[in-house]
Amino acid sequence: QVQLVESGGGSVQAGGSLTLSCAASRYSYCMGWFRQAPGKEREGVASIHTSRGTTSFADSVTGRFTIYRDNARNTLNLQMNSLKPEDTGMYYCAAGQGTYWANYCSRSPSDYDYWGQGTQVTVSS
Repeated sequence: QVQLVESGGGSVQAGGSLTLSCAASRYSYCMGWFRQAPGKEREGVASIHTSRGTTSFADSVTGRFTIYRDNARNTLNLQMNSLKPEDTGMYYCAAGQGTYWANYCSRSPSDYDYWGQGTQVTVSS
């Protein structure tokens, strides 16, 4: 079992920034951030291979979001810049099924086994 706790959500105006943090009881090779807007399916925003450091981003956030491990705080963070109203949603941290040998980690929700409770992000125009 892996316990995941997200924090850092909030309300910001378009163009603003937020950093989400995820505290995990342990980290799997593949960790990811996902979001779900009302009435929409959960989508993979970013993933990271915690051993190789390789990252993957959805096209909609590439160049604006960064995913990284904060080793000092032992958290998985999602730095979100230039936020847009369409970034609004519940953001979830998840631990996935990847192996050491994978070069990149999937952003498909079906490849992740453990989920946090989520933190809400609201971006107003």
